[in-house]
Amino acid sequence: MDLSIIAAATINGILLGGIYTLVASGLTLIYGVLHIINFAHGSLLMLAMFGVYYLLTKLGIDPYAALLIMVPAMYLLGYVLYRFMIGKLSNGKDENILLITLGLSILIENLALMFFKGDSRTISVPYIDKMVEIGPTLVSLPKIISFIAAMLLCGALGLLIQRTDIGRAIRAVARERVGARLVGIDVERVFAISYGIGLATLGAAACLLMPIFYVSPTTGHVFVMVAFTVVVLGGMGSFLGAVVGGLIVGLTESFGGLFLGESLGQIGISLIFILILLFKPSGLFGAKR
Repeated sequence: MDLSIIAAATINGILLGGIYTLVASGLTLIYGVLHIINFAHGSLLMLAMFGVYYLLTKLGIDPYAALLIMVPAMYLLGYVLYRFMIGKLSNGKDENILLITLGLSILIENLALMFFKGDSRTISVPYIDKMVEIGPTLVSLPKIISFIAAMLLCGALGLLIQRTDIGRAIRAVARERVGARLVGIDVERVFAISYGIGLATLGAAACLLMPIFYVSPTTGHVFVMVAFTVVVLGGMGSFLGAVVGGLIVGLTESFGGLFLGESLGQIGISLIFILILLFKPSGLFGAKR
């Protein structure tokens, strides 16, 4: 096979993996602190993408400028959801949180079908067809912007967790929630903040995805299983694992599409997921529990 085709598949896989990393970073943060899988992650991403769509079509706000609106809006939604619904209804039981987020996912998807119908929608912006030459291949400018922005946002999230007081509180609660309570940390507030930050990453991902993807009430399904695979591959709760896992999954999908065809490209992702569960359940960077 022509080396230029291999190079193109590699570049496209890396760019795609950047978006997967951003979506998965929110999921791994929520797991790392709450120790649960957020089943509503895909549905909430879909909701954010519709938000970006209507900000452009109704108010004329560019998707990248919409970052300034969607990130704080999704953070606030996540904080309120956990503080006043998930946290109160769960009674402190992780299995209840799983059921609540699953129910929330079903509710959001059905409401989206009722209000937005089942049609797929895309946006049109002046730069959507612009191409940039990278080595032997031409790459869509929005894909490059999305990758760079996703990596910068993941880096900013890592700095937030490592270098700030709220980040230290999040790490303390993730490691030992009882001990965190004993030293005066408001654990429920930290849970709500963590859930809010996890959803804020979805707001950012929605802004970066809309110029290169479509949105429909079932769009979340496309990303949630991929994000879950990224989290398992990298290690549950590991941000470095989310970055590495996202890039691996992006490359796997790109080369799967190259060799097997676009419709079968994601078979490789499913295969990776099964192999991880069989041979290294803790993931590449995950700690054994």
